[in-house]
Amino acid sequence: QVQLVESGGGLVQAGGSLRLSCAASGRTFSSYAMGWFRQAPGKEREFVATINWNGGSTYYAESVKGRFTISRDNAKNTVSLQMSSLKPEDTGVYYCVGDSSRTKVAATPAYWGQGTQVTVSS
Repeated sequence: QVQLVESGGGLVQAGGSLRLSCAASGRTFSSYAMGWFRQAPGKEREFVATINWNGGSTYYAESVKGRFTISRDNAKNTVSLQMSSLKPEDTGVYYCVGDSSRTKVAATPAYWGQGTQVTVSS
């Protein structure tokens, strides 16, 4: 079992940067794939990024590739999402997610945080 708590959301101007963090509890964190999803107003939740259990492999949605970077620190039980060159269309609630898979999170991950709001103004 893994509990996830996000932080770091806020309001930023287009072109700016923001870093989201996710604190995980549970002894199995270091063996889980982790990731981020987001949900824009009026839209379905969508995949953003995922990282494998040891941080050696990452995968991104095309819409954020080259602008976002996912990382993890297993010693601190944390996952981060560094977001740069933000666009208004990046606005939404960002969720930290986890799965017992070691490689990448599933389309519907097993574990979710409560979400943190990111708003990008134009």
